[in-house]
Amino acid sequence: MPTIVLTISAVLAIIIGILILIWPKLIRLAIGFYLILFGILQLFLDKLG
Repeated sequence: MPTIVLTISAVLAIIIGILILIWPKLIRLAIGFYLILFGILQLFLDKLG
């Protein structure tokens, strides 16, 4: 399971990095979105385990 989280995090980080390069004004939004998604994933995996 931790491998899945790391893979998803890596993919999200790449996507968000590209978005920041294209639209620098979205840095705050991108970071917030990433943290929210990461938190939801952590809670979801905690309930599974």
